[in-house]
Amino acid sequence: MEKTSSTPTCTSTQSPAGTPTASASSETKTRKPPRSDRPDRSEMWLAIILLAPNLVLLAIFTYRPLIDNFRLSFTNWNISSDSFDWIGFNNYVEWFRSPTTWQIVSNTVIFTLAAVLGSLALGLFLALILDQKLRGRGFVRSVVFAPYIISGAAIGIAFQFVFDPAVGLISDIMVRLGYTAPDFYQRPGWALLMITTTYIWKNLGYTFVIYLAALQGRRTDLDEAAEIDGTPGWRRFTKVLLPQLRPTTFFLSITVLLNSMQVFDIINVMTRGGPQGTGTTTMVYQVYQETFVNARAGYGATVASILFLILLVITLIQVRFMQKGERP
Repeated sequence: MEKTSSTPTCTSTQSPAGTPTASASSETKTRKPPRSDRPDRSEMWLAIILLAPNLVLLAIFTYRPLIDNFRLSFTNWNISSDSFDWIGFNNYVEWFRSPTTWQIVSNTVIFTLAAVLGSLALGLFLALILDQKLRGRGFVRSVVFAPYIISGAAIGIAFQFVFDPAVGLISDIMVRLGYTAPDFYQRPGWALLMITTTYIWKNLGYTFVIYLAALQGRRTDLDEAAEIDGTPGWRRFTKVLLPQLRPTTFFLSITVLLNSMQVFDIINVMTRGGPQGTGTTTMVYQVYQETFVNARAGYGATVASILFLILLVITLIQVRFMQKGERP
């Protein structure tokens, strides 16, 4: 009797493509819906509610005055009149052709560069010293930072007695050494040096504190490795320390540059833009002088607009360099 073998039948059915329907259904159950990149509507409304007050304040107190300033730069408004005439680019042409313009621009550039380089160099020097474990360093740190929070007008008045050619501290020291003190208030070069020194002394606390924070956050293992390798002190400073401080130095150079281009109080208190007319006049002080002293608000708005464009270009360059620094 012959045995017949039966082939077992498969209970699972297949789809036309050959994929089991059971596994397809299980994949369908476990598959997650694609995540949408669109922000949640509630989060979007929350962001609008939080940003709206700041945007309104910026529009009222920043952008509207800026637009009005550009508008007034094309007029001959004298700040006391209810009306003005449109004169086009006459103010801009006058500014570029004025014989005092390039002296004022030169004063601004010299003052700004000296303030930036002096503040950075002295701030880093003091930060390196006061980063050491010294007795009373907390008190000295406070003394160095204190001038930064004092009014510039008050510091200007105090330094008038320092630079006074008759009874000033510098005059007394130079007389004791057998020299004649220069007249800081009558010679433009010495007057510019006077206000630059005063501003550096006032701004020193800012650069000092930022550099000190950067020094305390640096990698000490690199210093230890350089010390173990017997690296000389100067080479350790230039090859190990300064590269770590590069982002801080770049940040300080931009902020100090922007702030120094807008200094008004020290110049107004110490020299009022003189001697010899425009010996220490910068572009910011020219805006004040033309608007409120000479009653030429339209021309003052022109100088302010040009200064704004210069600061805007500097800011765009800053952003460009920061973006390059963030790239790997």
